Amino acid sequence: MACLKLQAVTKSYDGKTQIIQPIDLDVADGEFVVMVGPSGCGKSTLLRMVAGLERTTSGDIYIDNQRVTNLEPKDRGIAMVFQNYALYPHMNVFDNMAYGLKIRGFGKAQIRERVEDAARILELMPLLQRKPRELSGGQRQRVAMGRAIVREPAVFLFDEPLSNLDAKLRVQMRLELQQLHQRLKTTSLYVTHDQVEAMTLAQRVIVMNKGIAEQIGAPADIYRRPASLFVASFIGSPAMNLWSGRISDDGCRFEIGQDIALALPEPKPQWRGKALTLGVRPEHIQLATRETGGIPLQISTLELLGADNLAHGKWGGQNVIARLSYEHCPAIGSTLWLHLPTSSWHLFDSQSGLRME
Repeated sequence: MACLKLQAVTKSYDGKTQIIQPIDLDVADGEFVVMVGPSGCGKSTLLRMVAGLERTTSGDIYIDNQRVTNLEPKDRGIAMVFQNYALYPHMNVFDNMAYGLKIRGFGKAQIRERVEDAARILELMPLLQRKPRELSGGQRQRVAMGRAIVREPAVFLFDEPLSNLDAKLRVQMRLELQQLHQRLKTTSLYVTHDQVEAMTLAQRVIVMNKGIAEQIGAPADIYRRPASLFVASFIGSPAMNLWSGRISDDGCRFEIGQDIALALPEPKPQWRGKALTLGVRPEHIQLATRETGGIPLQISTLELLGADNLAHGKWGGQNVIARLSYEHCPAIGSTLWLHLPTSSWHLFDSQSGLRME
């Protein structure tokens, strides 16, 4: 096991546009960190720089306190698991897992010991003589992970390893990855576009956007206190409800258009006239009545999810989603009266996108 450190790492292909803005990151010994973001945000490029498959433009990378910035991938003490399993179709499971060790000159006894140890961990022992074509998608991914485990690396690197699996299998493999990390406790850096993977697997999450690490923190912290509008809108399913508006001239209300004004939890005279965006998560919206000052939402669509329902409509010129308990099934076209508890408000500067405190 080892720590991983990135120090002011950047990437540019043309010398002008930075694909990766300067990023500093410390991954502790045995920590599981997940980078999440939309396509093109730079997460895979950053992972490839850690692996040595891409060169950094500037900055340094350290693994186990050794500077590896200019080392070849084979000399970095890493093992990588890809989205595509990259198994040799003519080799059986044992030989696929053993191949890297054979190339590095390990003896037969040591190879067998490592492969069988990994196979036991991954429940692959009955499959060691099968060819990849005889395996399911989940089994193939376990073989790919086994091939990484037998290397006994200092750091595991995962590049969207579950993307090719169906929804049910992804859930199963997420659980297996959690159990694997609890058992091996190997330092891991994992890339995904799937926020569910990020929130369920990570001890810490890095939310990437256009080459910038928008927020780094524990999953619960990122969910409860998003640092920016991007994080607020990207993390959470369904997405956070957002309303554009401004603070009233007396600093006491949040105004949406000409007709709607919501009282702030406390006066903010320093924010007078400032353009802000209000965010409230669908699950934090509460049912109310017209008499108690609720806001009206005419239901345009209702999604029945079993455990709960999602009511869609418009209010304040914006699309609104409210998560309701399963017994609440309002008719399409009916009006719900809702309450936005101020304890669940998130306010962001509309210009910079940053969280307001």
